[in-house]
Amino acid sequence: MLVFATSDKGGTGRSLTSCNIAYRSALEGANVAYLDLDLGRPTSGAIFSIDDASRGTVLGGLHRYLLGEIPEPVRLEVWNQSDRDGLRGRPDGAGRLTLLPGDEGGAEFACDAEVLRRCATLFARLEEEYDVILIDLSAGRSHAVDIALRATADPALANVVSRWLVFHRWTRQHIYAAAGLAHGTRGIIETGVLRGHERAGLRAALRFVRTAVADPQSKELSGLSATQTAWLETTDDELRKLAGRLWMGRSMVLGSVPLEPVLMWREQIILDTDVITRQIANAATVDAFVMLAHRLIGDWPEL
Repeated sequence: MLVFATSDKGGTGRSLTSCNIAYRSALEGANVAYLDLDLGRPTSGAIFSIDDASRGTVLGGLHRYLLGEIPEPVRLEVWNQSDRDGLRGRPDGAGRLTLLPGDEGGAEFACDAEVLRRCATLFARLEEEYDVILIDLSAGRSHAVDIALRATADPALANVVSRWLVFHRWTRQHIYAAAGLAHGTRGIIETGVLRGHERAGLRAALRFVRTAVADPQSKELSGLSATQTAWLETTDDELRKLAGRLWMGRSMVLGSVPLEPVLMWREQIILDTDVITRQIANAATVDAFVMLAHRLIGDWPEL
């Protein structure tokens, strides 16, 4: 399964949430590959606490591979190469967790026939080796999104399941931006049709993930006044109605991640020990990542 993660704006928690979904999927026993195709900002290595890849790699990453400069992109095994104690050492029953980083100093580039061939070849090869391949794309109507749409329209990938996740924060601005990226002019669906995808199939493969969603009743917001809580509840209701009008209603949402102070202050994988032992993160955040991983692999909601 190929899973593409994108967003129309920065600051949505796309990479952070995607890395945590990949981690939770691997803990469930799936073999997971994480491709950092955020071409201008390949920083997922920092989230996995692989310091040598915190801004991309100098060993030959996805940029150089797609441009034909190296025969294979480097693979970093998180369980072996993470610098964080809690991530180093493969837990019993866990699957592989492999990072294919971008290159340090890389940038966006357009898709030509050779880039397309190399990308489709890599996707097909990884799909045979891993259960889930999560591809973190650059934000917006980017070259990375176009490369992914072109590659998945290749006949060689016709029988491979592809899913698209559009991340957005729970604000009016982010809702409008995410809806535009998915359904708007030159958005994912319109561009995908131009690249050879079938409209209904692409729409069925696309879901939204809401991040940093504030629950008026959560303990993190327990210090709000009654007036503030009432305003927040009204605003939340208005956002739900707006999302519904923009084809981002309940059936199009894979899940939501609650407001989490740890993720706001330090972008990292949330471990069970962060909740149970250290008590710095919230159990609801882990529950959200686990639920997203389960829905992504199996319980994909029908439209």
